[in-house]
Amino acid sequence: MAKPKLLVTRKLPAAVEARIARDYDATFNPTDAVRDGAALAAAATGHDAVFLAAGDPFGAATINALPASIRALATFSVGFDHIDIAAAKARRLIVTNTPDVLTDATAEIAMLLIMMSMRRAGEAERMVRAREWKGWAPTQLMGLSVSGKRLGIFGFGRIGRRLAEMARGFRMEIHYHDIQRVPPELEQGATYHRDEGKFLAICQVLSLNAPGGEATRKWLNAGRIAQLPKRAVVVNSGRGSLVDDAALVAALHSGHVAFAGLDVYDGEPKLHEGYYTAPNIVLLPHLGSATEETRDAMGFRALDNLDAVFAGREPRDRVA
Repeated sequence: MAKPKLLVTRKLPAAVEARIARDYDATFNPTDAVRDGAALAAAATGHDAVFLAAGDPFGAATINALPASIRALATFSVGFDHIDIAAAKARRLIVTNTPDVLTDATAEIAMLLIMMSMRRAGEAERMVRAREWKGWAPTQLMGLSVSGKRLGIFGFGRIGRRLAEMARGFRMEIHYHDIQRVPPELEQGATYHRDEGKFLAICQVLSLNAPGGEATRKWLNAGRIAQLPKRAVVVNSGRGSLVDDAALVAALHSGHVAFAGLDVYDGEPKLHEGYYTAPNIVLLPHLGSATEETRDAMGFRALDNLDAVFAGREPRDRVA
């Protein structure tokens, strides 16, 4: 029996590509060249499915231009806001993602951003590398203590809850805001705030861990930032679209937000120019799931879903 033909849009970890080569007739992307929607649709000609990644633009125009042979889209990510789900359903395409396997890695990055921003690690590292460090001084790069602070988590799903577990090790007081309250066994003592304003008012540290999409686009805007305590800290390891960049830049420069840490950006890899001139922000290049173990697990989860599709079974992580 002929192997299914699979278009792989990006260069993947070696172990993942080895399994693909074993089980599929695959077209790889060895140079990791980034393609626009039209090029992706054209490249899909003659294939049965597409193994794509976060950032690949599978909007309605791309999906509608896909050849009739395409049965499934497997994204190498938890988020699927880069895929027009309505258009995929209209084409009767199966769409899958990779939940669960990157929870720990992404929560670690959120905790890292909290630590780095509050203790001014980015500024300190730049100082040392620039050979500008003149030795210890009583007032040099004084940050904020992490221990004992009130941490507000916007989005208390798997990643938000795992971050809460880590933060408890620093004796942080956990608060959260979400569409609905989670069961007590998942809260583990965290305080739920239905009222958004009351939630923001207690956030000495605010971590954004909510999903993307139009419902949360630019959720952290000037009005909500104004409701944070003065000299609050903001970190985002969720979706770049959650933040109104101009509003956060203004708050960083005014000092209302003391420090920030970002791993994701609206329109990445492009960043708002104001971030480059704000010394009180840590900027990471979307490292949330970037561990060897996690990326392998993501690839294998995506392939498990594709294997199910071509075996005539319902894939575990179907989102369309």
